[in-house]
Amino acid sequence: MLRNILAALLLTAAPAFAEGDGPGPNLVIEVSGAAKGEIVIDLDTKDAPKHVAQITALAQKGAYDGVVFHRVIDGFMAQTGDVQFGKAGGDTGQAGMGGSDMPNIPAEFSDVPFARGIVGMARSADPDSANSQFFIMFAPGDFLNGQYTVIGKVIKGMDVVDAIQRGEPPATPDVMTKVTVQQ
Repeated sequence: MLRNILAALLLTAAPAFAEGDGPGPNLVIEVSGAAKGEIVIDLDTKDAPKHVAQITALAQKGAYDGVVFHRVIDGFMAQTGDVQFGKAGGDTGQAGMGGSDMPNIPAEFSDVPFARGIVGMARSADPDSANSQFFIMFAPGDFLNGQYTVIGKVIKGMDVVDAIQRGEPPATPDVMTKVTVQQ
């Protein structure tokens, strides 16, 4: 009896995320601008442990707060995460060229396909150059499979992702106002 009550309390106390939420952690992104709302990403610690560790460390120290979506291609993806050059309110002319003060991460390619809602790490031509930038897929991109590290999937807020202003860069970029980690 007590066990059933405790189980019921734990289930009702847990955050209500979409079906498909894995063991976590989850990256919770508050977005402002034309796309206003919350995006929740279930991070993949199994297939990309080093990438997830870096993303969560950056989020926990507030590095992603105030960073713009600097490259948003209709029918493809929305890219953000340049903590060096992508802060809203400053000169974002070089957004997409920077990273963080943490080291680059070696590739952790997996067999997870780049489908709608999948989140991957951005990088240069060097597969081991991912640092802080990531992108969210609007649509499948099979040509990325095995070429970029998948770090998770959107489990809540694809409507917010779909509303992000397009452009390279967008005329008025949407902003990750606050990024937190939920275990």
